[in-house]
Amino acid sequence: MKFRKLLIKSFALGIMAVAAGLTVPATAQVPLKIAVLDIKAIRMNSLAIKDIRAQIEKYRQGFQADIKKEEDALRIANQELAKKRTLLGPEAFANERRLFEQKVVGVQKLVSQRKIDLDGALTQAMLVVEKKMNLIMGDVATKRGASLVLRRQNTILADRSMDMTQEVLKRLNAELKTVPVGKPGRK
Repeated sequence: MKFRKLLIKSFALGIMAVAAGLTVPATAQVPLKIAVLDIKAIRMNSLAIKDIRAQIEKYRQGFQADIKKEEDALRIANQELAKKRTLLGPEAFANERRLFEQKVVGVQKLVSQRKIDLDGALTQAMLVVEKKMNLIMGDVATKRGASLVLRRQNTILADRSMDMTQEVLKRLNAELKTVPVGKPGRK
């Protein structure tokens, strides 16, 4: 009952305040200033990302050399298996064939695991760059007074003065030239 009386009094007081022109002022509106960032350009021109790609390519070439050796060994084993076909009985040949197929599956798993390892190493290194880029981007946006940053890819038309790509890229290249890529496959 007391709550109801309080509610009625509050409602009545609110109506009187509106009638008297004592409205609460609207919250101050912050002007919207927009900045644009071309992330593709940064990813293509960043020294750190170029360094990461070079390191990953070096690891990839090493892995490909190892895999080529395994494939060559399988090719030789397959040729030997073909020669044994006439020498071995059906049961012994089937057993040899099963062993060969297990080796093939093993190499396929190795290839798959190496790809996963390379992707993981690339992702970890790129996260370092992304974190640094986000810090720089936030700092540049704050200095410019921007309250909203849009990706260039999502923008149809923007004045060049809104573009902060070169400023972010210049700072990123100055602050982060290289990122060590951990050897893929090591935890």
